[in-house]
Amino acid sequence: MTSNSRIKNIEEAKRLLQAQKVAQAEAAKEAKALALKQEAEKAQEQRLADLFKAAVKDARPLSTDRIHHAPPKPKPVPQQFIRDEQQALVDSLSDGYFPSYELESGEELLYLREGQSPSVLSKLRRGHWVVQANLDLHGMISDEARATVAEFLAGCKKRGIRCVRIVHGKGLGSRNKEPVLKNKIRHWLMQKDEVIAYAQARANDGGSGAVIVLLKA
Repeated sequence: MTSNSRIKNIEEAKRLLQAQKVAQAEAAKEAKALALKQEAEKAQEQRLADLFKAAVKDARPLSTDRIHHAPPKPKPVPQQFIRDEQQALVDSLSDGYFPSYELESGEELLYLREGQSPSVLSKLRRGHWVVQANLDLHGMISDEARATVAEFLAGCKKRGIRCVRIVHGKGLGSRNKEPVLKNKIRHWLMQKDEVIAYAQARANDGGSGAVIVLLKA
């Protein structure tokens, strides 16, 4: 190996050693900075903890027992008012109501409220309107049937129902084989302002044992 080669190798070794020292110094510097940062964060956490302790030093711990609040009581239902309303519906129907404009129709139930066009009744008898609700009075005594009819019509009025069928029976099971409810139904329905017309049901809807009723829209 010539003297020039040895000189180059020595210089290269010096450069490598110098670079290694620089790298070690940078690493030591970064490690020191990291240690200082961690120490500062730890000191900050301790300061916050001390501040919190100072803020709550006079506070008392809450009881671990849970407090169960009773749910609010529902508003009282006006039972007497409801009973009065139901009784008013029943009382609004009289068994002895005979208007002067009742149609002469023999035994057939047939009625058209005054001021209505005769075509309304004709359409009703032909089944022009679809029956939307049914009421069956079979087995009921007069007072029970009257209350049921009143409530049924009131419910239909609230729901906007237009056409209904009420089955009153043919009276075959009555003591004198007479259609008691049929005769009462005609008077009850005529007293309800929402009833526009009614007619005996067609054969496939019950015939003489039922009535189709048209209510106000």
